[in-house]
Amino acid sequence: MNEFEDKVVVVTGASRGIGAAIATAFAKGGAIVFANYPGADAEQHRLHIEQWREEAGLDEGRVIPVQGDVADSDQVAQMFETVRSQFGELDILVNNAGIKRDHTVRKMTDDEWRQVMQVNLDGAFFCCRSAIPLLRECGRIVCISSVVAHTGNFGVANYAASKAGLLGLTRTLALELAARNITVNAVCPGFIDTAMVGDMPADVVEKMVAQIPLKRLGSVQDIASTVLFLASMAAGYITGQAIGINGGLYRGN
Repeated sequence: MNEFEDKVVVVTGASRGIGAAIATAFAKGGAIVFANYPGADAEQHRLHIEQWREEAGLDEGRVIPVQGDVADSDQVAQMFETVRSQFGELDILVNNAGIKRDHTVRKMTDDEWRQVMQVNLDGAFFCCRSAIPLLRECGRIVCISSVVAHTGNFGVANYAASKAGLLGLTRTLALELAARNITVNAVCPGFIDTAMVGDMPADVVEKMVAQIPLKRLGSVQDIASTVLFLASMAAGYITGQAIGINGGLYRGN
């Protein structure tokens, strides 16, 4: 039997990229995955989920698309009520939903700052708050942060601040939930080969890769496999940690 057989998992921002890879990996491992997607362009996001589910050869009952804007606490509460009404409890939450609105601080608008913080940080807080009453003993929470939480980067003050905030949330929740043997960890991806990177000019990507000691981009599977490890029983003594997956780009703590 697979370790995740019939485990109930929520993955936010699961229609594409890293979120889709994580959701697919859990479902292939036997889990029942609630694949969250936002209200904006909802039909397109839902189609993406159906597409990767079919490509992975997964049954409809194994992947349950669930709409909800993580920045809206009422929608988040309703999403987890859907989980409760169907399965009663939750085993694993992966806070993956995130957006970018890049500008230098001098040019960044109030809305660009707030939108990123609301989705990336408020959204994770709302999801954790709603998930905690449903989480079983020995449950798992994994937050997808970023290497820029440690390093910063030009023009991404809002994104870097939101991802650094996730690390504070992760470490605090690790303390608060330890009595129930619930572990809480973060994963900090570096430059990952996603559609966002694919849209960049080739020379920009080359410069990015040149900074990485391993001289390649990471894959979404690199992230998914680490998340599954942190969600496994083998990682039961790991909590409050930020795991870097960046090819050696950042080597600090």
